[in-house]
Amino acid sequence: MKLAIFFFTALILASNAQAVVLEGVGHATIHGDDVDGARQEARKAALRDVSLQYEARISSRDTVENGVVTESRLQVASSSRARSVKVVDEYRRGNLLRVTVRADMSESGSCSAGEASGLRKRVAVTGFPMVYPDQARIGRIDDAGEILPQLLQAELRSTGNLQVFGATTQRLFSDLLNAPTQQKFNNRLTNVIQVARELGVQFVVAGVIRDVGVSDPDAWGSSIIDRMQRGIGAVNQNRRFVADLMIYDGFSGSPIYQERFATEARWDAGPGSADGFGSAGFQETGYGRAVGGLMRDMTTAINNALACQPFITRVTRVDGSKVTLDSGATAGLRPGDELKLYRSASFFDSPGATPELQDSRTTMTLNNVHPDFSNGNIPVSGGQINIQRDDVAIVW
Repeated sequence: MKLAIFFFTALILASNAQAVVLEGVGHATIHGDDVDGARQEARKAALRDVSLQYEARISSRDTVENGVVTESRLQVASSSRARSVKVVDEYRRGNLLRVTVRADMSESGSCSAGEASGLRKRVAVTGFPMVYPDQARIGRIDDAGEILPQLLQAELRSTGNLQVFGATTQRLFSDLLNAPTQQKFNNRLTNVIQVARELGVQFVVAGVIRDVGVSDPDAWGSSIIDRMQRGIGAVNQNRRFVADLMIYDGFSGSPIYQERFATEARWDAGPGSADGFGSAGFQETGYGRAVGGLMRDMTTAINNALACQPFITRVTRVDGSKVTLDSGATAGLRPGDELKLYRSASFFDSPGATPELQDSRTTMTLNNVHPDFSNGNIPVSGGQINIQRDDVAIVW
């Protein structure tokens, strides 16, 4: 009689209450002068080392026959997430390559992004139209709809986790009051798919500025008394900022994240000193600083929401067993990387519906990687598995 006995032990080697900066070391053997391939393998090994330092879970399985242990298996895993990964040292001795990396480690949360966490997904940030433009008259911040997403793009680029594309003149919603709940006749929420295809991105970030009004409109009169009251702080000079942030999947048009961000702070700008959203005078106000903090929260929310998503890129060409993709080195792809191929299927009885992805059960291996595209081979001809242009390759 066989009896399998399972044991599970969680071993925490570093506090996971907050991010921790750790270093890890990985080794790889250089085969056939392929230094880049060995460097990639050593980097992966170093990241595994860092992950296990931060948080390791050890599970064991023992198989018992007639009271005697006949088989014992031990598995070590980690559910941590690495950010801001930097190679701090590389050493080669003969055919052995050693790589040391430094990473900002944190818990991965409820998802596991796997290999996709090391790739930079393409994101487009569109305009944030204002529901009530008249509220922007005070301080002349009527340019907030274009300046806010521009500043958001800069914040996202500074993190280095994503490839960010600007589309601040694009408006995804025609009915701002009901956005993003308005649906078109074909059941799509917006023209997200069209925008994503035109810009070649995987995700589209959109938003609506709901409120930039002052708390007490009567406090902003032009009379001498009004000015004196503002000068001595006898009136309420607070101003609100409320914006909805949405993230859409560019392949299906489906929303994957939505949150409302709101703050209120003192608008203490002198006449003519804060002309324009994001101007130097605007940023010096208490209100400007509060909005700046809110934008940093938006940046964190976008990074966190997309960290758990797989990396998806379009197939642009199929020539026999050679497949070309719409992503390359700028996304973090390297020769030797493997991607799963999926067919994008649409049906005549559901025109305009979200395409369904069907697993081709085929993996392609990259052998040529350029900045914005890459290609590789599959074991069979693309025609045999019906892989063609506009299908997708995925790293989970």
